Amino acid sequence: MAFFDELQAGQPDPWAARQAHIALPDREAGYARVLFVGTTGAGKTTLLRHLIGSDHEKDRFPSTSTAKTTVSGIEIVLDEGNFDAVVTFSSEHEVLANIEECVADSCVAVFEKKRDADIADRLLNHRDQRFRLGYTLGSFSSAAPISVVEDDFSFDDPIEDVAMDVAEDDVPVDERAANAERLRLYVKRLRDLHAIVVAKVSADLSENIDQLTGADRDSAQELFEGELWEVEEFGNIVQDVLADVRSRFEFLVEGELTRNRAGWPEHWTMTSDNRDAFIRAVRWFASNYAPQFGRLLTPLVNGIRVRGPLYPTFIEDKPKLVLLDGQGLGHTPESSSSVTTQITRRFSDVDVVLLVDNAQQPMQAAPLSVLRSLATSGHQQKLAIAFTHFDSVKGANLPDFQSKKAHVMASVTNGLSNLRDALGGASIVRAMEQTIAKRCFMLGGLDRRSKDLKGFQGELRRLIEHCERAVEPPAAPAAHPIYHYDGLPLAVQAATRAFQRPWLARLGLASHDSVSKEHWTRIKALNRRIAGELSDEYDNLRPVAELVARLTEEVSRFLSNPASWEPLIPEEAEAEAALDLVRQVVHTRFHSLAARRLVQEQIETWRSAFELSGKGSTFERAQEIRDIYEDAAPIPNAVMTDVSAEFMAEIRRIVSEAVEQQRSSAEATAA
Repeated sequence: MAFFDELQAGQPDPWAARQAHIALPDREAGYARVLFVGTTGAGKTTLLRHLIGSDHEKDRFPSTSTAKTTVSGIEIVLDEGNFDAVVTFSSEHEVLANIEECVADSCVAVFEKKRDADIADRLLNHRDQRFRLGYTLGSFSSAAPISVVEDDFSFDDPIEDVAMDVAEDDVPVDERAANAERLRLYVKRLRDLHAIVVAKVSADLSENIDQLTGADRDSAQELFEGELWEVEEFGNIVQDVLADVRSRFEFLVEGELTRNRAGWPEHWTMTSDNRDAFIRAVRWFASNYAPQFGRLLTPLVNGIRVRGPLYPTFIEDKPKLVLLDGQGLGHTPESSSSVTTQITRRFSDVDVVLLVDNAQQPMQAAPLSVLRSLATSGHQQKLAIAFTHFDSVKGANLPDFQSKKAHVMASVTNGLSNLRDALGGASIVRAMEQTIAKRCFMLGGLDRRSKDLKGFQGELRRLIEHCERAVEPPAAPAAHPIYHYDGLPLAVQAATRAFQRPWLARLGLASHDSVSKEHWTRIKALNRRIAGELSDEYDNLRPVAELVARLTEEVSRFLSNPASWEPLIPEEAEAEAALDLVRQVVHTRFHSLAARRLVQEQIETWRSAFELSGKGSTFERAQEIRDIYEDAAPIPNAVMTDVSAEFMAEIRRIVSEAVEQQRSSAEATAA
């Protein structure tokens, strides 16, 4: 297990590192924490710019684009004083894993007889579109125009690209040419590597696999991809790319860079009283600005925390806000079936979950998955919705603001109705419907400066006021529910079945109506990240998030129907508030349960599955992963195995302790 032998023990916690340098203030300090979530391209980062007074053209911070742009967490504390920043980086092994996959994909492009430019594109852009080596290594073409701005503002009236003067911190022409030449050499080496692997596989099969067609070629390609990783030159290319990536840190001239014992950068810090100099320095870690390709460190960053007088320019007040932005949600129903744990783990730590959605196509699958997750986890009162592109909502039947707003709000009501069954009854839906209109904000023209927003400034002010009020503690319920736990096994059975069956389809071990088999390289990529303790998910493959979601949903349905109440049956609003407190505790503890059972207790099996190679390894890996899931989340039935009984006991303990915790709180309130 050579890969795991190289892993460093006790890798630092990036969140803790940022917290040590800049602690996030909470409601006790009068600060409201606002978590931004939304689909890719909905405009959440553009909205964030307005809330921190960031100029679209001058500051370009944080970066925006119609593609996946925000790939690391950005945490901004609005505070007086100097400007302060801390940036944390992905571990060397996580970067190495991404580079290996980029090199493998680019070599497969050679096998597919692609052009040099396409081969380079595979090398420079990871398949999940979040790790973009091109930002750091430069463009394959040295003639790439430096006047092109990657920042997409999506103006209503398209503007022409205007040639710009070369800025002081743009990458010089000769350096861009050298980067392009370096990439052309990589493409040549990839072609040579392809020839080595083709010769090896052809010899093993006693036929030239380059001349195969149809299904035979598909089978040969799988053998080619498997053999590729075993060739020495593959590792040489990967290490050379890693060295090139590491060298880009040498361009940093401001701030302080801290490295670990192996020399890999852990975090970067800077303090300044000069706003322009500060933002210019931080942009190297968050930008997607084309003239700086070849030096940007954006793909290597896993978190940015900034503190300073970054206040909105359209109000005189200085709101006490902590704004948390992260990567966007997926667009397809499958990719949005479970919200990543990077988001759901933060529900309990924030005061507002701001769902940013496109008013032109509101409440598609991904936004609905957020509503579903918030409601079943007991955090629905934290929901606020900012509808962007509202100025583009047009129609003969929509003559004014109110008619357009009613049109958008109808989609919210319809979406909640469609989630009625998943949310465990009508009471949660009614509770959300009664207050949701006050928590929705219609925003347009966000691609322009704040002073040019005209009528939408009022909606922005209303949004800020809503976030500030969120620090006020809700009234504590005086009633508490009583449960008979006989029905809990049925809830767990439904949850684990809903978790396992789609995964059997992804692994190619069964069929499922709405889930297709995943390519073996994607399953192995997930396997690699879990085995190396780098992450518990890969792209839309999120076993921990899915188990948390399915358990939370089914247990929420169980909790929605208590046997009785004490001391009196409460009004519906108070009952939902009491149940939400139970749901919140259960949801938080389910995260720990799922991570421990699926990952921590199964780590050796994940590692042995990853080490499988050669003919038949894809099927063997799928079987091992299936066994992990069956052991970690067994489906209870009439004949309970020891594993199922232990699992059920854990679930019951979590639920009963959450109920008891709410009972103690209610009795204290009543007293």
